[in-house]
Amino acid sequence: MNWLAAVRRFFDIRAMLPDGMEPLAPLPSGRETYGRYIELAVPSVCEMVLISLISMMDTVMVSGVGTDAVAAVGLVGQPRMIMLCIFFALNVGITAVVARRRGEERREAANATVRTAVVLCVAFSALLVALMVPLAEPLMRFAGAEEGRTLAESTEYFTILAFAMPFQALSMAMCAAQRGVGNTRLTMVVNITSNLVNICFNWLLINGIGPFPRLGVRGAAIATAIGLAVGFVLSLAAMLRSKGSSFLHLSLRDSWIPDRESMQALYKVASSAMVEQLAMRVGFFSYAKIVASLGTDAFAAHQICLQFMNLSFSCADGLGVAGTSLVGQMLGSKRRDLAHIYGTVAQRFSLVISLLLAAACILLRAPLVSMFIRGGDSENVREMAQHVMVVLGLIQPLQMLAVVSSGALRGAGDVRYTARIMLLTVTVIRPVLAFTGVYIAGTLLHQQEIALLCAWSATLCDMTVRTTLMLKRYRSGGWHSIRV
Repeated sequence: MNWLAAVRRFFDIRAMLPDGMEPLAPLPSGRETYGRYIELAVPSVCEMVLISLISMMDTVMVSGVGTDAVAAVGLVGQPRMIMLCIFFALNVGITAVVARRRGEERREAANATVRTAVVLCVAFSALLVALMVPLAEPLMRFAGAEEGRTLAESTEYFTILAFAMPFQALSMAMCAAQRGVGNTRLTMVVNITSNLVNICFNWLLINGIGPFPRLGVRGAAIATAIGLAVGFVLSLAAMLRSKGSSFLHLSLRDSWIPDRESMQALYKVASSAMVEQLAMRVGFFSYAKIVASLGTDAFAAHQICLQFMNLSFSCADGLGVAGTSLVGQMLGSKRRDLAHIYGTVAQRFSLVISLLLAAACILLRAPLVSMFIRGGDSENVREMAQHVMVVLGLIQPLQMLAVVSSGALRGAGDVRYTARIMLLTVTVIRPVLAFTGVYIAGTLLHQQEIALLCAWSATLCDMTVRTTLMLKRYRSGGWHSIRV
């Protein structure tokens, strides 16, 4: 019975308050607390996981063209994320600021924040398209694309998605605002619909179904662009028609000149988030380039396993979004006790789910990897990917706890700390350890599979340090008094 009492205490909301903190007002019941969190978390998790599954299906469909096509699409990933990092940073600010305004019951200030963010997205996306499209081929070469195998297809894929970036940036901003007020069901519908459209046109354009031409990797890029445009239309329509029925509403009659308060609040959060995003993207890009140096087969195996890592990350991100929204709202309502409880509830959910995912990665690695392998000429890719899946299983609990804890800190506006941790772990620890392992095993010993395992072990070390530091900061409670 002792273990049962320990489990009950683990999930008891009163036991989640840090030592020395007393409730500022009567606490809601455990059922009410978990119910409110689940109400936000379930749509958010469904959204993120289904998007990740659809993205995985996207890779499976591209794999029908061949493993070179999988590698070509994978090479675009990190350069594209670097291009989008300014919008990811802005979205952190949008969610945190809008959530705080929701807690303060300042509707007009929240809507002014959204209008300011939309104007910024239009300006930044236009500038980035003009800068990045001419650099597509040099970027792909730098990312590790090989002449005659992946260079042409990866360059074309990157260029098409760059032109679609304004749709993506604007849709992301409006969905970030909706998450800030807890409207996760709407963002779920918008993003799942967008991605289903993507999959539909993938099937038509990659394979050349009916009157549609067979375009291969180019068709996958066009399908993604169409899906992003649909997502933008849906998210904009939700903002325009919500007057009187929702906390957020956009109208052409409102002032679209960015106001000072919104700019200052967004800058305070987004500037630190930008440092974090740049640190992440530079680190991920460096890491991907190191793995790509092992050759197309190793990178294809890496890309296959990355699909499952992205799936678990999406689940953690969905849990973290609910925590971010509730932490921001509770701090805006002057309830730092409830803010801490909701952040801890998110951690509890993430731990349980991550252990289930870890077991799936290790025990079901063979059938999971086989979804991406076509034909017997890819047995080397299959074997490498299955071995990496074991390391991925060990990463699961660490990754989910780190993502959810950092989400709670961002909801409080504690972005400077998360930026410093990401700079240390993703930009320094992971690439340095990966380079060392790949150089020794791949270059000196000529053991490609061992080199790939060393690269993934570097990710395991990164996650261990990151999780430890994020949890330490969260439990300290230093983020309770940050003003946004």
